Formats: sequence, C-alpha cells, structure tokens
Amino acid sequence: MSKYQVNNKGYYGPFGGAYIPEMLYPNVEQLEQQYLTILNDPSFKEEFEQLLKDYVGRPSPLYHAKRLSERYGAKIFLKREDLNHTGAHKINNTIGQILLAERLGKKRIIAETGAGQHGVATATVCALKGLECVVYMGEIDIARQAPNVARMKMMGAKVVPATSGSKTLKDATNEALRDWINNPVDTHYIIGSVVGPHPYPDMVARFQSIISAETKKQLLEKTGKSTPDIAMACVGGGSNAAGMFYNFVDDEDVRLIAVEAAGLGVDSGETAATTVLGKEGVLHGSRSILMQTDDGQVVEPYSISAGLDYPGIGPQHAWLFQSGRGEYVSATDDEAMQAGLLLTQLEGIIPAIESSHALAHLEKMKFKGDEVVVICLSGRGDKDLDNYMKYFNL
Repeated sequence: MSKYQVNNKGYYGPFGGAYIPEMLYPNVEQLEQQYLTILNDPSFKEEFEQLLKDYVGRPSPLYHAKRLSERYGAKIFLKREDLNHTGAHKINNTIGQILLAERLGKKRIIAETGAGQHGVATATVCALKGLECVVYMGEIDIARQAPNVARMKMMGAKVVPATSGSKTLKDATNEALRDWINNPVDTHYIIGSVVGPHPYPDMVARFQSIISAETKKQLLEKTGKSTPDIAMACVGGGSNAAGMFYNFVDDEDVRLIAVEAAGLGVDSGETAATTVLGKEGVLHGSRSILMQTDDGQVVEPYSISAGLDYPGIGPQHAWLFQSGRGEYVSATDDEAMQAGLLLTQLEGIIPAIESSHALAHLEKMKFKGDEVVVICLSGRGDKDLDNYMKYFNL
C-alpha cells in the first residue's frame, strides 16, 4: 500500500475525507461504492482508452526542449498536454467522468470552472454524449476567459455566472455544490481538480495518471530510463500535478516539484500560495490546507492565471507537502509571464499562463547538467492571448 495514495477511508495522511451536507451523502456514497468497480470494468477501460486515443489524440508527445535545455543546463522535456483536444489536460478527467456518469444513469452534468478549460472539456464530453450541461463560472473569470465561454456555449452548455465573494473559482465551486444538493438524483457533478469529498481527489488523479504513465514509456524510449530526476507541474487545486506525479510518487529518487501562484508576491495579500500561507481546514468537502483567517474564513486568492487562484490545494498535495515528499514552491505573476514569453521565443510554444508558473521555477534551480527534468505543459496559451497582449503591450 502506497503511503502517498488514498487509504480505504478516503484519506491521504490526515487530509481528505468527505465533509459534506447530509443532502449530498447519497450521491457521494454511491460514487464511493461504485467508482473503482466501474473504473476496473473491462468495457469501461476499453471505451476510455479508445476515446483518449481517437478523440483526445493521446499519447501526447514528450518533447525534448533543446533550446530551453541549453539555457538552463539540464535535459528538459515537456509533456505536451497542450496538444490534447480542447487544449489542456482537463479532457482526460472529463471523459473518464462522463463515462462513469453514464454508467450511474445520470442525465444532467454540472461543473465548475476557473480558466474555462475544465468547463470547455465538460461541455465537450456532454456534446459527445448528448447530456445536459451546466457550468458555473465566476463573473470575473467569465470576463477574462471570453473565448472559452464562447466555446462552452457553442457546444450547448449553459454558463451560469457566480456573483458572490471574489467571483472566481471558489465561488463557482460553491454554486455547483448548491446545485448538486438541489438536484441529487439525476445530476452528476464533474469536479475538475483533485479537490472535493472522497472519492473525487482519487478518482480525478486516476484519470489524470495517464500523464505520468505515458511519460514513463516515452522517457524510456528517449533516455533509456523510465523515471526523470525531477517531475514538475503547476498547482492550483492540482490535477495536472497529481497526474504528473502519480506514477513517480513512490519512487523517492524522483523529485516532485509543484509550483503555486504567488500572484503579486507571497506577502502581498494578492496571492494563491496556499502551502506557504495556509493552515489545515475543510474546504469544498475535504480536509486540506487552505488560506484562511484566524477565525476560519476563507481568504480570497489572487493569480493572473484563472486556473490557479484557488484558496486551497488537493488533499494529496497537502500530504505530499506536509510529509516532505513533494517540494511546494511558488512563482509570481511577473515570473510566470516572463517564463511564458521565454518558452514562446525559444521553442515556438505558447503555454497557458498556468503552465508558465512551472516553467518560471527553472530560473531558481541549479543543475549539474545531466538531470532529466519533465515539466507538465498543462495547457496551451490561446485562451490567455489577451492577457499576454496586455502584459507585454503587443
């Protein structure tokens, strides 16, 4: 039994569990009792793998970024999740969950989204399967991610603005949970990250584990060894990082580095650096580390990237951080934007601003010269062009 994966009570160390209102208990209980049976069913596996191959376009390439490698003095590979259908890693999870929802007999799908990539991925699979789709999105995120909102609407999804609190991802999640409480029988909630009540963190991580499973095979072909020295990813709730770390977490020789959003600076009050500032608490149905006031009120997070401004972190990440297995660091808005521009100019790849946070940490690392580093390029930068243009006066 891995000490870093979920135990049979739904916990990673002291983190996880299912802290939910009674109204949601039947839904979550049904999921917990059935998700592993469904996921291990041969017909489920066959359909999941076929869609990942023919619809998503997997395996995503593992690209040796030679000019980036020269600059930093290491062998840097990019796991190109940006090349998936819909432009990010999110589709891996939504395909898994829509197949699960079908097998549970659900007819209506709800989701929350920040950057819009999970909303787009959810709307995509609902169109694929002909199911009703409602996506909750913070009013501020709707404004800054307009192309993604248009894509969701084109696919037939209803996009509902969250107008409370900071009007971002946390508030969209609150609204989605409210909807689920009101529609428990016919609705499945596709959570987009490794957050929420058990079994969601484990379920989403399993669907995203394809990232590191493919990486192992591809590294073996390219380097003769199936494990990198360092695996890196950006982390908000943390699903791309969970997928990147999944098959390396028990191999203590692989350094796991997760990069949070420091926003305007860790001490600026405008940040999403959860592990630096957070304390243990319960958010959105699980025990984790989250930014909160002394009396337990959630502190509003901030990041230039709509996908990282979450005030908490998935329970597995909280455990990897607390146990010391993972290194949790942060990059500011400015560092991320510069890293995104650098990758674009060195390799001709425009990354999502979320992914740029992971790239930004390269500036702070010292390499001996032969280390193999794999960075999860979680999404492409099309959705962020407006932000890049404003930032760099393009």
